[in-house]
Amino acid sequence: MTLKHKAAITGVGELKPARGPEGKTALGVLAEVSRLAMLDAGLTPRDIDGLLVGPPMAETGQMWPSILAEYLQLRPDYANVVDLGGASACGMVWRAAAAIDAGLCRTVLCVSGDVFDVESFYQPRGGRPARLPWREFESPFGPMGVNSGYALIAMRHMYEYGTTARQLAKVAADQRTNANANPDALFGDRPLTVDDVLNSPLVCDPLHLYEIVLPCTGGAAFVVTAPEQARESPQPPVWLLGAGEHASHMLIAQAPSLTTSPIAVSAAKAFEMAGVGPKDVDLVSVYDCYTVTVVVTLEDAGFCPKGRGGPFVEEHDLTYKGDLPLNTHGGQLSFGQPGLAGGASHVTEAVRQLQGRAGDRQVRNCEMAFVNGNGGIMSEEVSLVLGRQS
Repeated sequence: MTLKHKAAITGVGELKPARGPEGKTALGVLAEVSRLAMLDAGLTPRDIDGLLVGPPMAETGQMWPSILAEYLQLRPDYANVVDLGGASACGMVWRAAAAIDAGLCRTVLCVSGDVFDVESFYQPRGGRPARLPWREFESPFGPMGVNSGYALIAMRHMYEYGTTARQLAKVAADQRTNANANPDALFGDRPLTVDDVLNSPLVCDPLHLYEIVLPCTGGAAFVVTAPEQARESPQPPVWLLGAGEHASHMLIAQAPSLTTSPIAVSAAKAFEMAGVGPKDVDLVSVYDCYTVTVVVTLEDAGFCPKGRGGPFVEEHDLTYKGDLPLNTHGGQLSFGQPGLAGGASHVTEAVRQLQGRAGDRQVRNCEMAFVNGNGGIMSEEVSLVLGRQS
């Protein structure tokens, strides 16, 4: 089975990330980005017959597709929740394409967003804690939350392959250069150097403050539609060429390896379906909740040999002007992470670049992009190859 050329993304909508709620609700954010995506694709609610929603983390609830469909006056024939953490948006793309190919629907609205108050997000909350597996089997023995999990990955990568703190810091610095050309980036007005990263507080050894993503308020949506409708879109269609997905664990203690991720499987599947390889890619748009995530992703996706990620990012210019444009919107490290919409920002940026609508940060001759989403602590990975040509 292949999904190559079975569907295309024709419109995107995104809110500028904000440090606080600014009076917004999760439902309001989802509705607004949905409206923007439909307008961008030249569609109305009556044109939408499929709906995929990434559930907000700040507001718990069930049946989000029904809630949003009622609010937007949609009548979908296909509706579902996609909850793969930061891999949700990439997972939506191929699930929408599969539903279209199966004849369940023709045009799918994919949406995610969240409302966070940065100042109070990390404050202790009342109530009974959720009965999550890591509370019983992992937390008592050391690791506490995602910071420590990714710190373990970074430390092990340094031990096994000699990766340096300066190499990891360059990822954050190059992505900040990209953010400085993006008026919507949360930190777009603040330059950042490698030394700035290394001189920032050490949050969880070896990770510094500027190597760790900041949760914020925002949202993103995109429209995936059938080939016939895509060719009539006011925007150039961005075609799904390849997709792959793989999960290996949830608890970091159960990871088969700290330095090799499920991307090794998902990326290989995506490239095989597309019939291309890493050397054919003009843009890399990959999940970056931490700097080490980018290094591991580049290795496991085949852009460089295993263990050479550190020297690879040191030797290449990752800015939108460079020889390997990567996370040209600034990545989540500089653009911001509005819940699951943080992962969606990698999809929306790839679409803008392939459509030639990225403004000052536009990559020249951008025809093909590799996009990756990461759920959990590099436990669930979805990889996509997107292209301009059908």
